[in-house]
Amino acid sequence: MSFFISPAFAEGAAAAGDPGAMSQIFLLVGFVVIFYFMLWRPQSKRAKEHRELVAGVSKGDEIVIGGGLVGRITKVGEEFLVMEIAEGTEVSVQKNAVVAVLPKGTIKAI
Repeated sequence: MSFFISPAFAEGAAAAGDPGAMSQIFLLVGFVVIFYFMLWRPQSKRAKEHRELVAGVSKGDEIVIGGGLVGRITKVGEEFLVMEIAEGTEVSVQKNAVVAVLPKGTIKAI
């Protein structure tokens, strides 16, 4: 039955101070630096800007939400705000749905 099992032979031990190991470490560090500057940093910067935008909305501001609705804020709560999208038509919207704050008078121009 020994002809079904192939013998396994161990390889020689790697030499201490192998220059290939150092280059692999530098390559790994390089990838981490690239990911930081191209992915993590810009994403956290955009998230910070959005948090500041949401924290800065107040009654009377004209906003656009993620679904494309445009309206004027009539009431601001802790997590929700009430937005008037037409005369007499108000909807409750999560603050995180706010995409942009428009300049005053934009709704009348549309």
